[in-house]
Amino acid sequence: MPTSPSDASTYDLAVIGAGPAGLAAAVTAADLGLRCALLDAGRQTGGQYYRHPASGLGAARPDRLHHGWSVYTGLADRLAAHREAGRVDFLGGHQVWALERTGDGYAVHVTLGPEAADRATVPAAAVLLATGAYERQLPFPGWTLPGVVTAGGAQAMLKAGLVLPGRRIVVAGSGPLLLAAASSLVTAGAEVPSVVEATDYLGYARRPGVLAAVPGKLVEGAGHGSALLRHRVRLRRRSAVVEAHGTDRVNAVTVARLDADWRPVPGTERRIDCDALAVGHGLLPQIELATELGAATSTGPDGAVALQVDARLRTTVPGLWSAGETNGVGGADLAIAEGELAAHAVADLAPRPALLRRRARLRAFAELMAAAHRPGPGWTGWLRPDTDVCRCEEVPVARIREAVEELGAGDPRTVKLLTRAGMGWCQGRMCGPAVACLAGSGEPGPDRRPFACPVPLSQLAAAED
Repeated sequence: MPTSPSDASTYDLAVIGAGPAGLAAAVTAADLGLRCALLDAGRQTGGQYYRHPASGLGAARPDRLHHGWSVYTGLADRLAAHREAGRVDFLGGHQVWALERTGDGYAVHVTLGPEAADRATVPAAAVLLATGAYERQLPFPGWTLPGVVTAGGAQAMLKAGLVLPGRRIVVAGSGPLLLAAASSLVTAGAEVPSVVEATDYLGYARRPGVLAAVPGKLVEGAGHGSALLRHRVRLRRRSAVVEAHGTDRVNAVTVARLDADWRPVPGTERRIDCDALAVGHGLLPQIELATELGAATSTGPDGAVALQVDARLRTTVPGLWSAGETNGVGGADLAIAEGELAAHAVADLAPRPALLRRRARLRAFAELMAAAHRPGPGWTGWLRPDTDVCRCEEVPVARIREAVEELGAGDPRTVKLLTRAGMGWCQGRMCGPAVACLAGSGEPGPDRRPFACPVPLSQLAAAED
């Protein structure tokens, strides 16, 4: 169960995010003698990757829903021992909305709920950011229909709720998450008539040495492929879902072949009946807490913006480290390696050379993966003028193009001011990449703002300072 800070003294390290990177960082830092706070918006550890079935569901074998569950249980056992010894406080249900630099470290501002009293500040000498990533979505006609979910969302429904988004599910988009999602869905009893991948996977062949250095990734991919073969799932490469059909719910999708720039090829359309669509185009680092402090960023091979870190995973902000997907999406194995490395750096100790080599191999694979699945510029060819781009504010393609072509908007922020695209509840997480592309500025850069999540006004009014 989550706890509260054990006393008012300053922690040596506050780790934000209790997924693979954050868990590894917290337990390693405690091993090295640091007193840590591990904060997460969720009530349990594991983050988005190691989701837990709700306790009332009585799931006896959660390991069957996860890849590498034993790695998580090992980290969780170490955390439990450190919590018992008072070296780590796990602060579950603590949503961090801002980091503030103080004279001797950081004040980590958190909200715990909607009431005025449900706020706290956690003091720490150093902070390690392990906030993970969120899914990149590219809109298409019909993507707002019920039954259309993200690829990660379909996995989350299965892992946390033991439910499927439908019985006949098309999986589409681009990236390795598609194969993992499809494999999980068919293993759980769903029918997956097709996995629709926008690339052709040939990008991986450009650096065979990188692939050979991570045999575990090849084994993992082969496992997903075997599951799909057993269930006779068709893999459609160089293709995309260009429209979802239905009234009250999706009941079919149109799939088209793509050219090298992701433009739909006329005459190649095929209709596939389904009652759900799981779609996603990779992940984007969640870095708002760091960019608000002025941390430098870099653009990855897939166009995604991540934090710029040095060899010891330090950001350009003093006392702020970063591990895992915030440095560029690379999966749980890389996140764990970087969590351990960052903990050694915070403790001012040299890590094992083997760990450095492991991180280098996995980071090289992450860059290869990102390059192989970079969205092509021609994907806007499947949009129609009335296609909603911003779901929250119901802003269609026509209004965004009007802002760009007639009103002179040349960047996402100006488009936002003219159309309200990105002003809704998700604050541009769903529509940001699409708006940036339509504005002609590529992937959106970090949007600096003082709040990383919604905070009740009552909590701000009750603040002493």
